[in-house]
Amino acid sequence: QVQVVESGGGLVQAGGSLRLSCTVSGRTFSESAMGWFRQAPGKEREFVAAITWNDDGTWYGDSAKGRFTIARDIAKNTGYLVMNNLIPEDTAVYYCAAGPGISAVEDYRSWGQGTQVTVSS
Repeated sequence: QVQVVESGGGLVQAGGSLRLSCTVSGRTFSESAMGWFRQAPGKEREFVAAITWNDDGTWYGDSAKGRFTIARDIAKNTGYLVMNNLIPEDTAVYYCAAGPGISAVEDYRSWGQGTQVTVSS
């Protein structure tokens, strides 16, 4: 059974950086991509970034372009989301997901429990 665990969230001031980590256990060929999504109170879950395990292809949502970088360590089955130049609007629970999709919530079948990121102004 696939298990997804995120870590690295916390409180940071505007302009600062955080690195989120996501470890996927029991991954099969069906989980070809790792995605990061976020959800703020009262808002829908939003696509942030995704990466494919085999060819290192990357995709970014509009809110992440130019500020966030996604990467993976194949040997550790771990992905990372490096968030730079954080702004208060980035405050949300960040979720890691494993599945065959890229940017759509419905394309992912395994989700972590989320890690809180809070950016102070």
